[in-house]
Amino acid sequence: MNFNSHTDGVVADTVALVNALTEGESRGRPHTVPDAVAAGEAFLERAGWPRRLTAEQAAELAAVARELRAVFEAVTASDLDAAAERVNRLLEETQARPRLERHDGEPWHVHFHGVGDTITADWGASCATGLAVVLGGELYDRLGVCTAPHCDRVYVDTSRNGKRRFCSTACQNRVKTAAFRARAQTT
Repeated sequence: MNFNSHTDGVVADTVALVNALTEGESRGRPHTVPDAVAAGEAFLERAGWPRRLTAEQAAELAAVARELRAVFEAVTASDLDAAAERVNRLLEETQARPRLERHDGEPWHVHFHGVGDTITADWGASCATGLAVVLGGELYDRLGVCTAPHCDRVYVDTSRNGKRRFCSTACQNRVKTAAFRARAQTT
């Protein structure tokens, strides 16, 4: 899958942000975020933006992650209108504004920053814009929520055939193993 090289990275970061900072289930176990500051800083480190966060910044980033999760849930429920409305609301709230930037040896590409240049506004604007690009194209159904029992982590399907339905190989294997065992018990 290649929306464009920068958008691919932003959408992957969006998945990581949602999965790091939203409560739910992951791979058959409860997924809690006991320390939003540590989880937010770990996400930023993984994304190549190491920063210290205050508790307030971490709470704001978690709120953005919850809004972004709702976009994936709407797409999974085949409600593209609701997904688009949520993305548009985030774009408006962050007042995403484009800027051409070049860094780390990459060619010029578009970044979207939010008003005030805060971590939350910038990440919210960037993630919302990445999702807007995906939702505005024909590959919007590549966004999803894991279909494995007891897992609600989000993913973007970058496979060639577009058939991915799990957040990870671990969840896919859990489902296949359970199906194998169920078949074995009936014979």
